Amino acid sequence: MNRERQGIILVAPHHFPDLEREHTLASELDYELVPATDTEEFRQRLSDAEIVMITPYAKLTADDFPAMEKCRAVIRYGIGYDNIDVDAATKAGIPVSIVPGTASEEVASHALAMGLSLARRLPAGDSAIRDNGWNGVIGYDTPVLSSLEVGVVGLGRIGQHVARMYSAIGTNVRAYDPFVSESTFELADLDDILENSDVISLHLPLTGETRNLISGDVLKRMRNGAVVVNVSRGGLVDEVALAQALESGHIAGAGIDTFAEEPLDPEHPLRSATNTILTPHIAWRSNRSTGALQDGAVDRVRRVLTGQPLIDLVN
Repeated sequence: MNRERQGIILVAPHHFPDLEREHTLASELDYELVPATDTEEFRQRLSDAEIVMITPYAKLTADDFPAMEKCRAVIRYGIGYDNIDVDAATKAGIPVSIVPGTASEEVASHALAMGLSLARRLPAGDSAIRDNGWNGVIGYDTPVLSSLEVGVVGLGRIGQHVARMYSAIGTNVRAYDPFVSESTFELADLDDILENSDVISLHLPLTGETRNLISGDVLKRMRNGAVVVNVSRGGLVDEVALAQALESGHIAGAGIDTFAEEPLDPEHPLRSATNTILTPHIAWRSNRSTGALQDGAVDRVRRVLTGQPLIDLVN
């Protein structure tokens, strides 16, 4: 006869290799772990869950929280929480905790790799050969590395990593962050950064103020031949306008790891845009980051279920 467990820990749809850490914790504390197979099952089980562990592959909207009467906490795998209506969670009395800092180096190196590849026009050269062409005029507009102007937008953990990496290889780095007044890097206002950089690397949260920060109008004001890199949050860039700017040749390249809607629609214009490096939200991954992320999330669940203070709260 199956004994009823203390409660349910619900895990949103995920792409982790396994949930051994989560299962071990649930067994230790006598909870049932329920990994949702899709967003429909996730939403159906919310009313049963004492803990909700959410990934980027599901959302918690204002309509969901009234049904979450048993929920003691929402734990977000990772640092971004724009897929959670935090105001609604606060109204419902449900704390939301994130897991920052587990993949700062990975995301920063991904941004650097994209930026340098695009600045050196590597995708354009690769495409030329694959299309049975040759070099044409590829690369004639590329600044030498010591003259490359890099604009880092956002100086949190990852933005600082990116700025240090670009500085270490000899580029000219300037940065913008509305919450930073002193830095080892030269600070400039946002318009200056956006209009006078060869590489623009975005490292911001998605908010009402930052949504479509890189708009069609901003793209037109950017330097001819500039490169845009977004490994931060989908929605920071107007993706349709970016595709158009790439096709026109005004923007020389784009490296995008996070998209407004994921997975990317088969008909999305960026899929056919020239001079792009598109990756499926994997900038954070490495042979250690997944384990560190799951360990951090499990630690926060343990804190809630054993009466310890919850850390990294966003409400």
